[in-house]
Amino acid sequence: MENENANHPRTQIPPNSGKPVVYQVFTRLFGNTNTTNKPWGTIEENGVGKFSDFTPQALQSIKALGTTHIWYTGVPHHALATSYLNFGITDDDPDVIKGRAGSPYAVKDYYNVNPDLAENPANRLHEFEALIQRTHQHGMKVVIDIVPNHVARRYQSFSPRHDNFGANDDKSQAYARDNNFYYLPNIPFVLPEGVADTVLGGKANEKNQHQLVDGKFDEFPAKWTGNGSRASQPDINDWYETVKINYGVKPDGTHDFPELPEAYRDKSVQEHAAFWADKSLPDSWYKFRDIAIYWLDKGVDGFRFDMAEMVPVAFWSFLNSAIKQRNPDAFLLAEVYQPDKYRDYIQLGKMDYLYDKVGFYDTLKSIIRGEGKVSALVSTNKDVADISSHMLNFLENHDEQRIPSGDFAGSAEQGKPALTVSALINNAPYLLYFGQDVGEDGSEDMGFGDPTRTTIFDYAGVPAHQRWMNQGKFDGGQSTADEKSLRRFYEQVMKIASSNTAILGDFISLHAANLAQTALKSIAYSKTQSARPHGYTEQQFAFVRHAENDAILVIANFSTQATGEFTLTIPTADMMEINALGGSYDSAALNRLSTNNANNTTLSNNPITAKALLSHDDATMIATENGLEITISLEGLESKVFDLIPD
Repeated sequence: MENENANHPRTQIPPNSGKPVVYQVFTRLFGNTNTTNKPWGTIEENGVGKFSDFTPQALQSIKALGTTHIWYTGVPHHALATSYLNFGITDDDPDVIKGRAGSPYAVKDYYNVNPDLAENPANRLHEFEALIQRTHQHGMKVVIDIVPNHVARRYQSFSPRHDNFGANDDKSQAYARDNNFYYLPNIPFVLPEGVADTVLGGKANEKNQHQLVDGKFDEFPAKWTGNGSRASQPDINDWYETVKINYGVKPDGTHDFPELPEAYRDKSVQEHAAFWADKSLPDSWYKFRDIAIYWLDKGVDGFRFDMAEMVPVAFWSFLNSAIKQRNPDAFLLAEVYQPDKYRDYIQLGKMDYLYDKVGFYDTLKSIIRGEGKVSALVSTNKDVADISSHMLNFLENHDEQRIPSGDFAGSAEQGKPALTVSALINNAPYLLYFGQDVGEDGSEDMGFGDPTRTTIFDYAGVPAHQRWMNQGKFDGGQSTADEKSLRRFYEQVMKIASSNTAILGDFISLHAANLAQTALKSIAYSKTQSARPHGYTEQQFAFVRHAENDAILVIANFSTQATGEFTLTIPTADMMEINALGGSYDSAALNRLSTNNANNTTLSNNPITAKALLSHDDATMIATENGLEITISLEGLESKVFDLIPD
């Protein structure tokens, strides 16, 4: 690969003063104003969103949530049931397509974009390039998916510059290092049992049924399926619409490529790139490197890597170091669900960020549902403390249930304290999913897949989002009062996340100390506390984020019940670590107060104004023998965030 790094045009977008915010849009659904929502409806019946729907008004609406990066999901050309033969695009066989619109993770051409998304499918790549430019003009960067683990059952790029995956494979071999796929020689592929009931709704007699639906798919010899199934007839629950990519991992699990030395955990991307420069590697490695570079050169600023843990860590070292050589600021986010492998993918694989799903999200979900305790969240957050800056948090994405769905929380309000906590607890990027900010519930049963998750397989309108979109005005003109209120709350919280410099600093949990307050044996403390209601339990979470000159205090109530008035404490030891407050108090004076204070005298000449950053009142913190104290109350599901300003 030529090193064109010096000539690569950079997107000059000023950094936020807080953390990055990624706004995931399901591109096909975002701008669709059609409200028909017929199950298994065609593109003509249910409509589809376009690149052109991302107008200045739309982009400004996204930007208002603190967004720094828009993840345009479903951009690469994937297999779909709609025909574009008139544009020189071969039809895909619906027998191996999920839904009418198809899975965005069954890519058939990595060198072009989904024709559904273009006003003129013949001009689709130029329309996406124009969207990249518009996004940059609004001060945001562009992220798209790359899915190295698998491709559509029939991959067919029309780009003249590159060979198709599998074009040069030796299909007589189950495995060869430079084959792109794994094969079952001399055995034909057979569709899963029961798949006919899922193909376009199983309505073979309807006039809108596809001409290629016949219960067959011609693939000889059969290939391994995307999730690793080696059966010629995969199960209906397998990823039967995709085929697995071969990275030089032999069927017995051994590797046909050089191993990356353990010492490279601490080495730079430049050193990783140099390691691979003189190595002979499997063909699939080079194909995906070329794909990534192609999109970087189009102006894309980063990638979300689907199912990264199903691809060898060494490949990610190769790919990501090549990407960073081309664009050092490229944003690299990976889907990895095995906590014991997190550090491998970050340190050896050179990922910027990983989903914190199995630990943080799953624990937080249990708390939102009233099943878990905040102490468990504190514990799981501590498990990744050494890599917290790499662990992206979220409450929704295309794989997860919508918060208001009955199977999750049943109400968007239930997610409000969780938003405050998950968006402000670390300095890693935060992910929002479109429609989350107005309480989209995912209840539409559109065809393939179950409700509670907004469909990614079929053509649909997204009702709460459509009301906010208001026929392209993006002003909430059709939104309910609750939806508008929720949107305001999201804007407030995400403004803190994206613009408050304290977010980039350190984390102090106040949870254990405040749970333990009632158990303190100090006589003076017992006397003073006896007159103070105390409402801090396992359903509240308080913490501080602080940088050199800034500190914020966050308190969230996961209970639907009000706390009543209680006293929250930042213990003296923690208080003295907060540089933003260090000049306001004399540690010797605090120690004398703690030792001698029988009457609970406070350092009232040194109060701290706790300035409200959400829609609640300011407060005052005072120094006592226990540390800094604030007396507050929280309504059910209320969050309070204070900027701590020494007077």
